Amino acid sequence: QTILQHQDPVTGLLPGSTDQPDAWVRDNVYSIVSVWALSLAYRKNADRDEDKAKAYELEQSVVKLMRGVLQCIMRQLDKVEKFKYSRSTSDSLHAKYNTRTCAPVVGDDEWGHLQVDATSLFLLFLAQMTASGLHIIYTQDEVDVVQNLMFYIEAAYKVADYGMWERGDKTNQGITEINASSIGTAKAALEALDELNLFGAKGGPGSVVHALADDIQHCQSILTSMLPRASISKEVDAGILAILTYPAFAVEDMSIVNMTKEEIISKLQGRYGCCRFLRDGHKTPKEDPNRLYYESAELKLFENIE
Repeated sequence: QTILQHQDPVTGLLPGSTDQPDAWVRDNVYSIVSVWALSLAYRKNADRDEDKAKAYELEQSVVKLMRGVLQCIMRQLDKVEKFKYSRSTSDSLHAKYNTRTCAPVVGDDEWGHLQVDATSLFLLFLAQMTASGLHIIYTQDEVDVVQNLMFYIEAAYKVADYGMWERGDKTNQGITEINASSIGTAKAALEALDELNLFGAKGGPGSVVHALADDIQHCQSILTSMLPRASISKEVDAGILAILTYPAFAVEDMSIVNMTKEEIISKLQGRYGCCRFLRDGHKTPKEDPNRLYYESAELKLFENIE
């Protein structure tokens, strides 16, 4: 109830918080995963009718949210087409939408929208939820959309994006860069969706989606060569934990996994968990809240304040 009481009855989306009424793709997916997990637990031990009813109710809440995100994306399909050729930040899918209408809330250039990992995370859980028996995709058109989104993320290994923290380069001047977290999540999503029937057990060959093995391998090799570094500007980044472990499990070489984990823990862990990356000034007292971007020499202010 803590999560579902905030779910919009029309779109199924969840607002970021009481202060942030917009729906972020990444936040929505992560939030609903706990509801999905609870529904699986109910389904596994559904001895009584009320347990079966509860499992169904929870499952449908999950389907509603995932379809809400899908609706947001489907309203921007022209961008997906353009992006496949331009790889431009202005042609990317938006990172957040209006919770009530699924409409865009900020302009193409007013936010760090290009976040390959957010789209990939949605696709990764879409695959897992479909495999668990949920019916999220209804029509052949929607199957085509998912296939198109796989083409959208397949080149993650060479697309510079704003990454998990929506700001791109660590100097926070709106510069995109290739992020290991985006590559890893895209690889996991492509592997999960490859040869999956989006209509579940009732589908035919037309509802199966495919990923190119070459793209998965490209992501794998670039990712392996980058780690433990997160990107050009970030020596180490807590966001990498999401591809080393749950939910992506994208790195197969355990020696690289352990080395990267040690790097993150030794450099980023503090009394209250890990900070995002070194010299992270977000929401700190020294940060000027009136500006979106920093001056070039400003990072020095945030040294060792984590």
